[in-house]
Amino acid sequence: MVAIGFGGLLLTLVILFGIIVFLYYFPFGLWLSTVAAGVPLSIIALVRMRLIRIPPGVIVANLVRARKAGLHIDVDQLQSHILAGGNVDKVTLGMIAAQRAGIPLEWPRAAAIDLAGRDVPDAVQTFVNPKVIETPTFQGVAQDGIQLNVKARITVRTNLDRYVGGAGEQTVVARVGEGVVSAVGAAQSYKEVLEYPDKISKAVLAKGLDAGTAFEIVSIDIADVDVGRNVGADLQISQAEADRRIGQAKAAERQYAAQALEQEMRARTQEMQANVVQAEAQVPLAISEALRSGNIGVMDYVRYKNLLADTEMRGNIAQSAQGKGEQQSGQQSPQPPAGPQPS
Repeated sequence: MVAIGFGGLLLTLVILFGIIVFLYYFPFGLWLSTVAAGVPLSIIALVRMRLIRIPPGVIVANLVRARKAGLHIDVDQLQSHILAGGNVDKVTLGMIAAQRAGIPLEWPRAAAIDLAGRDVPDAVQTFVNPKVIETPTFQGVAQDGIQLNVKARITVRTNLDRYVGGAGEQTVVARVGEGVVSAVGAAQSYKEVLEYPDKISKAVLAKGLDAGTAFEIVSIDIADVDVGRNVGADLQISQAEADRRIGQAKAAERQYAAQALEQEMRARTQEMQANVVQAEAQVPLAISEALRSGNIGVMDYVRYKNLLADTEMRGNIAQSAQGKGEQQSGQQSPQPPAGPQPS
């Protein structure tokens, strides 16, 4: 009895497993829903989807959704897009939204947009309701040297023809920033920009900055303009500081050259003094040699010594007289000016 009971339970489990597998590969529920929705698919087609690992529920849901919206989408198109790694839900919803908005959008273009990694419903929504992009602060300098900080709002609409392969929002913002800086730099004065900020937007729009991008620029509005620092004055100050440093460097160079020349002259003077001392040291030897050889007499030597003593005495007297004159001139006080005496 126990063996029969275990065998019956095993048989029941096998039958249940077989029923689950059969219903998985033969989705009669989905087939009945297609029949009820008016888009009949054969049970063989649903089984084939299971075998090639395509979720038939996704195919049936999007096929019913498209047919009820009036779109003529083939089952093979849905299957090929899933096998390519696309999102058929977003493509179908995007095409329905485009049809409701009167935008011509075919399945190949919508599928290409999805496979490019972009959101098809968002692209259609941006085309119907243009998006506003807040730009960072752009810094431009007018010709009078005053810096201006400009913020703008860019209103863009999706360009479905260039949405695949076109540049994104960052490129649009970068081009607008370049145009804003160029327009500010072309102004003669910052006051001109503050008085007529619409000149910036007109100048930027005229350049066709949306070429090659996935968007069409609807408008560029200047949101805020602030006056920054005086760049011209800062540059002049920097130039003056650089000139001052260059002048100091040249003055230091001349000073070092003068000091080197002074040291050289001192060295030459010391060398000349050493030569004089050396020459003076040779004088006694020359006199003694002259005395021995009889070129000069004793009286000549005596007169020479008297001449030296007389010269030294005259020099000492002159230095003493000069010192006394300077001392007397320092002790003299200025006389008070003459004026009428009080009565």
